[in-house]
Amino acid sequence: MLNNYIIFTVVAGLLALTFAYFLASSIVKQDPGNERMREISGYIHEGAMAFLTREYKYLLVFILVVDAVIVSFLNWQTAVCFTLGAAFSILAGFFGMNVATRANVRTAEAASKYGQNKALKIAFSGGSVMGMCVVGLGVVGLGLLYYIFNGNVGYVTGFGFGASSIALFARVGGGIYTKAADVGADLVGKIEAGIPEDDPRNPAVIADNVGDNVGDVAGMGADLFESYVGSIISALTLGAVLYKNGEGVMYPFILASIGIISSIIGILVGRNSKSDNPQKALNLGTYISGAIVVIAGAVLSTNIFGNLKAFYAVAAGLIVGLLIGKITEIYTSSDYKSVKKIASQSETGPATTIISGLAVGMYSTMWPMILIAVGVIISYYTMGGSSNAVMGLYGVSLAAVGMLSTTGITVAVDAYGPISDNAGGIAEMSNLPEEVRNITDKLDSVGNTTAAIAKGFAIGSAALTALALFASYAQAVNLKIIDLLNPFTLVGLFIGAMLPFLFAAMTMESVGKAANEMIEEVRWQFKNIKGIMEGEATPDYKKCVDISTAAALKEMLLPGILAIVTPIAIGILLGPDALAGLIVGAVSTGVLVAILMANAGGAWDNSKKYIESGEHGGKGSYAHNASIVGDTVGDPFKDTSGPSMNILIKLMTIVSLVFAPIILKYGGVLSGLFK
Repeated sequence: MLNNYIIFTVVAGLLALTFAYFLASSIVKQDPGNERMREISGYIHEGAMAFLTREYKYLLVFILVVDAVIVSFLNWQTAVCFTLGAAFSILAGFFGMNVATRANVRTAEAASKYGQNKALKIAFSGGSVMGMCVVGLGVVGLGLLYYIFNGNVGYVTGFGFGASSIALFARVGGGIYTKAADVGADLVGKIEAGIPEDDPRNPAVIADNVGDNVGDVAGMGADLFESYVGSIISALTLGAVLYKNGEGVMYPFILASIGIISSIIGILVGRNSKSDNPQKALNLGTYISGAIVVIAGAVLSTNIFGNLKAFYAVAAGLIVGLLIGKITEIYTSSDYKSVKKIASQSETGPATTIISGLAVGMYSTMWPMILIAVGVIISYYTMGGSSNAVMGLYGVSLAAVGMLSTTGITVAVDAYGPISDNAGGIAEMSNLPEEVRNITDKLDSVGNTTAAIAKGFAIGSAALTALALFASYAQAVNLKIIDLLNPFTLVGLFIGAMLPFLFAAMTMESVGKAANEMIEEVRWQFKNIKGIMEGEATPDYKKCVDISTAAALKEMLLPGILAIVTPIAIGILLGPDALAGLIVGAVSTGVLVAILMANAGGAWDNSKKYIESGEHGGKGSYAHNASIVGDTVGDPFKDTSGPSMNILIKLMTIVSLVFAPIILKYGGVLSGLFK
């Protein structure tokens, strides 16, 4: 019976991939606009695909090295799963970004000829390809590997390890690329030269638009791919231990399948909405998807377990996810007071802009953390945690699955944002009428909020998934309690609490170094290429693309290696208890840092757009220049360092789980000297 459900899951995944193909085919049939628009779109497409190709060559070497380590110290089956997890993550990013870089120009043309609704439909369809590839490849990979290896979840965890590894490199590399270009383009173009955003005279403008895709489409897709896969693996790992007849495995598989179907329905509703408010259209699709999952979760819980306990856990996760999304919107949307307050503070300069934005980011950590805490308690105790701790943690893992059950549409509404942003850039560079840019700016502003909401989902699920994976690690190393009186546990806790700050510092500094090189190049071109400012000469776009590419590939390596090597090193040197402390410390501070940075960055960005809409003096005003500085600081916050945190904590947790047999056998080399 279990095999039939796995087949159903794989079929649901194939349905998602088929729907992605349908959407992609419908997009390429749309009008790509005039010759100038096609030329600019070609630059963006070529730059994005060239970066991915070079990045994947680097990652191929990494995959082969890790495969060799896994085969040498563990087994070949885990190595196969690791390779497929990495490969499927790469494919999801490649397919999604390939379509996104074709949808941008068609969105601009639709805005020019048909208006907002048609432009929204194309942009959202482009984002939906990414969403469907993420969930489709995720469940196809997990379902097939679980079937091939006869339900050995220990092997299948390798799939999550592969997905998390690629996600971290993609997020960090893509984030460094996009923010180096964005910061360089903004500081020199908008502030020093006083030219508009996406002005074709700016040498960094193509790199900036390429970055929207490699960072916010491929990077975010890989991010939520590993979140999605990790949540299911955490449920499979605990469910296989608790239920010998397969119910604990069956439930998350079927729920994920229903989530795919509900996401397809939600996407169809959203892309065909006639609403004049893009936010309402996208929210409608998201809420419908969530409602379907809630109903299906109740029916499945009754049929599989004979009670509603699993449903309560799933519903808690889904509701917490939606509430975190709404809270994120409140702190990052210009419709609410936080963003308006930052805009008001911008009238007194960049310093007060930064202070106000940081305060918003810090305030924004409170309610998500409270909601996550409530979700943990409800899912733990409704599932029976009072009498069986592992059962309670299985409930927590189901809450994570519930939160990410609608990942298909969550990724879709996120990836729609950079497509709209690119469409605005193409409209600006092609000298389309101002009303076209007004439409794309409105879509882009909504996209900033939807991106922040997607980050909120990813961060919230990271906390729940990491807890569930941690429970699996504890079982694997026979750890019954975390003893805070044990000095090695405390040492691990302090090191773990420090790691997110070190990681943030490294990635922020990487953006700063790359941006500095970009700024010098843009200044040089403005000074030495005659006729740029008059529009009589073409800037050297390729040089700026090369700067971002080289910087991203160089700077992404150390943070990624750090996240993988640190838990193994702590486990081997200080033992399983210290590694447990490391995970707890990293999860505690990592979630807070992620929320702060993501929401502060989103609020700064939308406060700038709020001023550009005509408030507080509008474009070119003192407040506007101050808001540009805030937005520039917020760029690496929200698109590089912040989003990488949730991947960091899950990657370290799943590395601990995968290498648990080695840590159990050889761990505690240094701690043994003190006994």
